[in-house]
Amino acid sequence: MSHEQTSHLTEFLVPGKRAHLVGIGGVSMCALGMVLQGMGINVTGSDMNRSKATEDLVAKGIPVTIGHAAENIAGTDCVIRTAAAHDDNPEIAAALATGIPVFERAQSWGYIMSAYENAVCFSGTHGKTTATSMMTHIAMEAGLDPTVMIGGYLNLLGAGHRVGSGDTIIAESCEYCNSFLNFTPTIAVILDIDADHLDFFKDLEDIKHSFRQFAELTPPDRGIVIANGQDKNTMDALQGIDRRLITFGMSQDMDVYPAHFDRGYSSFDVYCGHHFYTHVDLRVLGRHNCMDALSAIAAAWALGVEPEAVTRGLTSFTGAARRMEFKGTYRGADIYDDYAHHPGELKATLDAVPQRGYSRTIVVFQPHTYSRTKALFSEFVEQLSRPDLTILADIYAAREQNTVGISSKDVADAIPRAEFYPSFEEITARLREIAAPGDLILTIGAGDIYKVGEALAELEQ
Repeated sequence: MSHEQTSHLTEFLVPGKRAHLVGIGGVSMCALGMVLQGMGINVTGSDMNRSKATEDLVAKGIPVTIGHAAENIAGTDCVIRTAAAHDDNPEIAAALATGIPVFERAQSWGYIMSAYENAVCFSGTHGKTTATSMMTHIAMEAGLDPTVMIGGYLNLLGAGHRVGSGDTIIAESCEYCNSFLNFTPTIAVILDIDADHLDFFKDLEDIKHSFRQFAELTPPDRGIVIANGQDKNTMDALQGIDRRLITFGMSQDMDVYPAHFDRGYSSFDVYCGHHFYTHVDLRVLGRHNCMDALSAIAAAWALGVEPEAVTRGLTSFTGAARRMEFKGTYRGADIYDDYAHHPGELKATLDAVPQRGYSRTIVVFQPHTYSRTKALFSEFVEQLSRPDLTILADIYAAREQNTVGISSKDVADAIPRAEFYPSFEEITARLREIAAPGDLILTIGAGDIYKVGEALAELEQ
């Protein structure tokens, strides 16, 4: 963020001013609206669709207009937009035409963060929502009264955000479009770095460069960088960095590491700085969840949190929404849902399945964006060949048009035990035919594929 933009924001994000949020129904935008309201700013918003988020905002006294129109910005002092609202949006166009300043969502979060003594920002290609959620549980147990911004729903908060009055903010920090470079972390956490969002980044080196910049946003005198010491891309990106570096991982040469495992990476002792710190019993399974927990423990240790609060916080965490979330049963089959939409995330999710003891695994996968499906085609095929049966849904386009000539049928055709159905109704009908006791039915993807599992579970009612 430039100095001009920062000083500009300081004029507008003050009590008594009015801010209009375009796309306020989005997870991060909804949280932003409530945080700004808590700062004494008069907030209004608009969104294309009515949702639980917009209803929650209205219930909190924030007027929300469904649909975008130029008149919605009348009387506002500034406009804040989601990344999906471009200059041709009628509200953005009207603001630009009349000289009302337009700010990006991430700029606003960065400005808000700068007011906190501790800004703990979780970044990485995979695991951000889970690690941020785990840290939130710890911070709540420690009585830090944090402000929180998560890219998903957390049962503890009844939302994806929280407005606290403590001196700590905890934020999920996404690299897409370099939005996390607007943030002002005092503790920058990097969970891993992988090739993703290749519709924006040129290549892996470009991604590593952005993560290096993110780490260097921490203050030189007291900034801390917490990094997955076993991830080569992460350590390459941070080579020679002039900040206090805390590494976490599975080996004893890390600064934070586990020992004395029991029950599939879920029960272990934790050592920080080679001294026993605490014992942890996780209620989520898998190596990836253990690693996410270690990142949160490292951040808590850096903040001076009491070990008992870490233990209690992690024990109370049962998973973030859409991260191996139990949806119900159908004819004796358990239905779970997971947000994984990158081959690395798919691998982590599927790696945790054998520990659950199911007789058969059926994965229903909805690819997310044409560009990602095309760029990582062979990696998707490799992971989706692992279940006993894979059912493919149409690609969830999100922000894209299909300019690369790829389809879910192409993916299904490359997998020995795979089927493709163009509609959710057909997928649900197929699952009704084959579901049996001992089955794990796992809906996976970042779009709306969770609706299939929910529809199936409702048939059991």
